[in-house]
Amino acid sequence: MGHVSHNNIVPGTNEADMQVGVRAIVAHFGGGYVVADGTVTAIVPRPIAGLISDKCADNADIRADMLRITPLVADGPYFNPQPDRRFVPCGRVPLRTSGLRIVENFLDTAHFPFVHPDLLGAEPHTEAPDYRSEIRRDVDEVWATNCTFFQSRVAATESAGGFMHLTFRAPSPFAAMRYRVCPGAPDRLDAIALFIQPMAPMLCRAQPVMYLVDNQSPHQELLRFEQVIFTQDLLIVQNQRPLLMPLDAGSEIPARADSASVAYRRWLKEKGVTFGTTQGEAAARRPLRAEPLLSGAPPNSPRRASLRNC
Repeated sequence: MGHVSHNNIVPGTNEADMQVGVRAIVAHFGGGYVVADGTVTAIVPRPIAGLISDKCADNADIRADMLRITPLVADGPYFNPQPDRRFVPCGRVPLRTSGLRIVENFLDTAHFPFVHPDLLGAEPHTEAPDYRSEIRRDVDEVWATNCTFFQSRVAATESAGGFMHLTFRAPSPFAAMRYRVCPGAPDRLDAIALFIQPMAPMLCRAQPVMYLVDNQSPHQELLRFEQVIFTQDLLIVQNQRPLLMPLDAGSEIPARADSASVAYRRWLKEKGVTFGTTQGEAAARRPLRAEPLLSGAPPNSPRRASLRNC
């Protein structure tokens, strides 16, 4: 469970086992679990707020819990063979715009030198070179490959710039991945994920997570670098008009650099996505009617009246 946002963190190799792990967290109000073949095989209880043990670290029960869980992790599919790869959850950010707009912005590199000067881009390197974007039918995902751009700082702790190579992927309408050739290890990839929790057509929470090949940078420096970038993006996406994603052809005129956006919007339209789009605008602007919490109370009872006056 994430320390900052208290969101569940569920690494895994298949969705079925991951769902079993999430249900175990819900049933036991937190804790750590290992799941294999649909069965919880090890548990580390966290009875205080689901995050903290009620025993000291040197307690025999705690040591026994860790001894039970460690071999299963180390020998199983969840073992991390890359000890220098950092897992950096970046908290969550509420945004008053469509979650689809956030994903679209994440897939774009043309704005880097203008919105993120001296961090992700800089003049005069403002041109977005051609790249390939496609809907991969075999996996039903949007991909953009062979993307290059000049990054003013190739890493959070570096001051030098250079040309970076990126791959973008949208595995679902409200999630996106960015893979970057690691500056310090050209044969490996850094990965940045963006997960969107839509709460209303024009309201969402964004939750970025980084998986970086970096065993030297302080955690706070990595976190600050990503949060500064996200804050700069926040000013743009919350001031786009319309806030909802337009999917009709001709509603916005794309440029050559918008190839990934065009593919993403076409994919959304093919999938029949309307939540957070201008197609669902009528529903988005319809006044919300609160459902009564006490469904068994008579229509004119004092209890219902108190609810209406809240």
